[in-house]
Amino acid sequence: MFRASRWKVALVTVAALLGLLFTLPNMVPTGALPGWMPSQRLNLGLDLQGGSYLLLEVDTAALARERTTDLIEDVRRELRDARIAYTGLGQANGAVSVRIVDPAQVAAAQRVLGALSQPLPDNPAVQTLRVQTAPDQRVRLAYTPESVENDGRRAVDQSIEIIRRRIDELGTQEPSITRQGATRVVVQAPGESDPERLKNLIGQTARLTFQMVDDTVPLQEAAAGRVPPGSVLLPQEGRPDEPVLLLQRRSLVTGEMLTDAQATFDQNGAAAVSFRFNAQGARAFGRATTANVNKRFAIVLDNRVISAPNIQEPITGGNGQITGNFTVETANDLAILLRAGALPAPLTVEEQRTVGAELGQDAVDAGLLSTALGMVCVVVFMILAYGWLFGGIAIVALTINGLMLLSAMTVTQAALTLPGIAGLILTLAVAVDANVLIYERMRDEVRAGRSPLTAMDAGFNRAIITIFDANITHLGVAAIMFFLGAGPVKGFAWTLFIGVFTSVFTAVMVTQVLLGWWFRAAKPKVLPIA
Repeated sequence: MFRASRWKVALVTVAALLGLLFTLPNMVPTGALPGWMPSQRLNLGLDLQGGSYLLLEVDTAALARERTTDLIEDVRRELRDARIAYTGLGQANGAVSVRIVDPAQVAAAQRVLGALSQPLPDNPAVQTLRVQTAPDQRVRLAYTPESVENDGRRAVDQSIEIIRRRIDELGTQEPSITRQGATRVVVQAPGESDPERLKNLIGQTARLTFQMVDDTVPLQEAAAGRVPPGSVLLPQEGRPDEPVLLLQRRSLVTGEMLTDAQATFDQNGAAAVSFRFNAQGARAFGRATTANVNKRFAIVLDNRVISAPNIQEPITGGNGQITGNFTVETANDLAILLRAGALPAPLTVEEQRTVGAELGQDAVDAGLLSTALGMVCVVVFMILAYGWLFGGIAIVALTINGLMLLSAMTVTQAALTLPGIAGLILTLAVAVDANVLIYERMRDEVRAGRSPLTAMDAGFNRAIITIFDANITHLGVAAIMFFLGAGPVKGFAWTLFIGVFTSVFTAVMVTQVLLGWWFRAAKPKVLPIA
């Protein structure tokens, strides 16, 4: 039977008050509300708030070259450990080739080097390497196409996650980071006022390594091109007297073993970055420093030597500090990069756009105007179609619907985009559909000679099935757009998704409570709706 029970009244009252409470900060100037009240405001998207747009390309070719370079070192180590003499170790056409000196050891070399190949994690039937021999006693190692494709796909996935962690460290709310095609990533950072800093922070690979300085060859000879196998010549920052440094290629410890990095100050008061290793890194670093006391090791970031201190004593605590020509901002940026992790492959900026806040304000003003005009049209229609009483109740329910929708988006900090405003207008316009269904059903019952109470009861009970069916369809469409769409489409879908729940609640529950109050007070003999 149609009635406004106490729990319904309480639920509607609480929903309306919470909707007003959490929407209020968006309607008054910042700081105007008491401290005990909510202060969160709507999180505006890139097209409304302004910010930066970057289209990035993951350099999977550079990743393949780097893997081939690492493979050369692995081949050198395995053959040396197996005591197999070799010559002509190098790479050509994306593969590694080595000539075995003793023909009798070619088969053994193929077996030893074949152990470097592993099955792909997602396809165990395919190996990562193809090892072949040639008549001239050469062994050739090349990554299989499936392995190259798998590495590229993983590099893009890892890049997206690392980019997200780096942007989150900046405090940017609701960044949009999506894949575009096979190797591209689109980054939208609302509210980021310095796109150059964002580009530098995202695009830096941030590969940190700790490598021993190679003092077996004079630096002048290495600079002249006589770099010994297993070593590499890298530029050194902030040392005009020693612009390059010869290092052992093999890393002692890598940045992947870091658990924390923070901007700090050294003993001279200069900006620095302190770091802490995990247990594995602490043990490896402790063993390396114990075995190389009074020798130099280098801290290398993206193939640039930041500093190369002398090991005075074993460092076994797992903590350290990176010093250099840092400012407070650059030290903080480096700490962010190290905490987020290194990119698996370099990124190149293919496109960069900056959206000004002025354009965003124009869009907000246009959206508010469109919403106001839409509301006026809905109010006029409902009053003309159903009179002041039933039309007014529908408008009150629609107002509560708008408050609940805005408060839900404020609490969840969902980014409100320009398509999201369109979704908001569409939700409010369609929300009265449920009232129309209920009211038209009431009219049919009144015309059939039903009493006012019976007509109202039938209007709700028989229309509710249609209302649920229609809104479940809306939910399905919103879910498809949210999970398969990107950027603005997601903003539209999220607004529509929340709006479905608020619309059903207000059109059914709020309208029922208000009509119940009216019926109890007026006790009408005829419904003023026919």
